[in-house]
Amino acid sequence: MDMKKIESLINKFSTQRDWEKFHNPKNLAMALSVEASELVEIFQWLDFEQAANLQGEKKEHAKQEIADIAVYLIRICMHYNIDLEEAIVEKMKLNEKKYPLFDEQGNKIEYGKKK
Repeated sequence: MDMKKIESLINKFSTQRDWEKFHNPKNLAMALSVEASELVEIFQWLDFEQAANLQGEKKEHAKQEIADIAVYLIRICMHYNIDLEEAIVEKMKLNEKKYPLFDEQGNKIEYGKKK
């Protein structure tokens, strides 16, 4: 499914329920934060191995929360007319500059490794 179809699906769902009046950027950002917290809650108290290998109901629950997060994020993008794909590409280019592969001397930088 392409982004325009996803936006149309989300918009239709919200319009049919007359939810536009609630879908301002502040409320959407707050709802996104709540859904992100619900995703975090799935991982609470799991060790690294368990978190990396969600199965069954936990994996399905994570999938549903991820979808909720995406819907709210896309609604915010729709409000501000932000092309999410373009925004991601631009941000990744900025990240490449912020986190280069090599230092000034040409040595590969190992991020996350203790010095």
